[in-house]
Amino acid sequence: MNRLYKRSKLPLKIAAVALAVVLLAGVSAEAAIKKPVHKKKQDLSANPLAGVNSKQPDKELFDKAMIAMKKGRYDVSRLDLQTMLNTYPESEYRMRAKLAVGDSWFKEGGSAALMQAEAEYKDFITFFPNAPEAAEAQMKVGDIYYQQMEKPDRDYNNAQDAEREYRNMINQYPDSTLVPRAKQKLRDVQEVLAERETSIGLYYESRDNFNAAVARLQTVVDTYPLYSKSDQALLGIGDAYAGEAHTIQMAPKLPGAIKERLRAVYQDRAAAAYAKVITRYPMAPHVEDARDRLVAMNRPVPEPTQEAIAESEAEEGSRQPVHITDKTFNIIKHGPMVVEAVHVGDPSLEDPKRTLAPDITKENVVLFAAAVNAGRPAPAPGAVTPTGPNEPPRSDQPNSAPLQMAPPEGGSGLGVQVVSAPAADPNAVIKAVGPSNTVVPAAEAPAEAPTTVNDIKSGSTPAASTADSKTKKPKADLSDESSSKKKKKKGLGKLF
Repeated sequence: MNRLYKRSKLPLKIAAVALAVVLLAGVSAEAAIKKPVHKKKQDLSANPLAGVNSKQPDKELFDKAMIAMKKGRYDVSRLDLQTMLNTYPESEYRMRAKLAVGDSWFKEGGSAALMQAEAEYKDFITFFPNAPEAAEAQMKVGDIYYQQMEKPDRDYNNAQDAEREYRNMINQYPDSTLVPRAKQKLRDVQEVLAERETSIGLYYESRDNFNAAVARLQTVVDTYPLYSKSDQALLGIGDAYAGEAHTIQMAPKLPGAIKERLRAVYQDRAAAAYAKVITRYPMAPHVEDARDRLVAMNRPVPEPTQEAIAESEAEEGSRQPVHITDKTFNIIKHGPMVVEAVHVGDPSLEDPKRTLAPDITKENVVLFAAAVNAGRPAPAPGAVTPTGPNEPPRSDQPNSAPLQMAPPEGGSGLGVQVVSAPAADPNAVIKAVGPSNTVVPAAEAPAEAPTTVNDIKSGSTPAASTADSKTKKPKADLSDESSSKKKKKKGLGKLF
């Protein structure tokens, strides 16, 4: 029995030893592979004075307020901080206390609390502009708008405000240790803004509104060169110009020469956009699409430089891959997804002039006029062809006979020159009526006016004017009145 027991126990020992060997090998292999060290994110709301041992009353109030803030009692924390600021205005902790008031509003959250936090941070920058904490306050102002950003297809005002505040932080405090973090936040914000502009431009292109599409996409290419889909924006610009060329080719009423000139101009612009995809973003996903379009247009395919390849490879390598979990959380969460934002390169700190659709329309008008006038000789400067003698004058072509104030030699003297009738055409079907040799008689000079003679004799007085004299009106003749108007007789006169 003992032998059987020992024999059955032996395989168990061998298995246990083998398992221990495997575990030790795994531990040693894991120890050999060094795990990457992840830097901890800098907590701007941490208390830098927590490790300072001091029993001063202002320090105790400050620590009490920070403990209350850590426990989520933000109103109690603000009350302690305000008490400290009012009681000890000369305290060495006043700057941190003033900044902590804004932190309490920032951590409380909500639109009203964030507005109050922004006001507190800007007050701190006003009172302590040269303090190292001013850069921290400016950084948190940008974080306020960053937290309230919407998705690219929604309201973008918070994204624009966040971009402005981060740019101010980088420009005003270039020596701050928070500048790298501000640059990355700025790259994330610009990724959202570029995504919005690109989606609008591609929508216009799908509706054959090529001018608006080029304006939006060109703004993205000029303003946000680190955008993850810049190659797609350049492809959209090339496709829009190719669509313009196709539209010109299909125009029914344009002459063939004008069509070919305009088509060549738009195809050149499309080829330039495709070529920029290859030379600027050689490691981007849509490079092969740009190559195929250039080959289809019978245009040369450029080769990128080694510097461009290294820059594009660094940009594409710094982007995080998009997983299914990221897309799922993007549907649920409030803010945008910035996983594809680049982590290298300097973001643009100033916006160039935006490209507008009316400007693109004006360029198209200029191109059309140049294509129409391409085969015509250019008029000499100052030489204008006048109109004929029997044609009405035009605004751009003056009449051949200039206006003369004095009568020409041999004229009528009335400011009009008499032109003799043209000779009769012997081959005309309808013969002219009247003598063939008609001579216009010369105009006679007008007769001289008779001299005026004064018929009033000297010494006589002129008659008074009828207007100055007053005449009496004649009396009315009552004998001609009708019998019905005669007066009745009175007394004895009735008998006669």
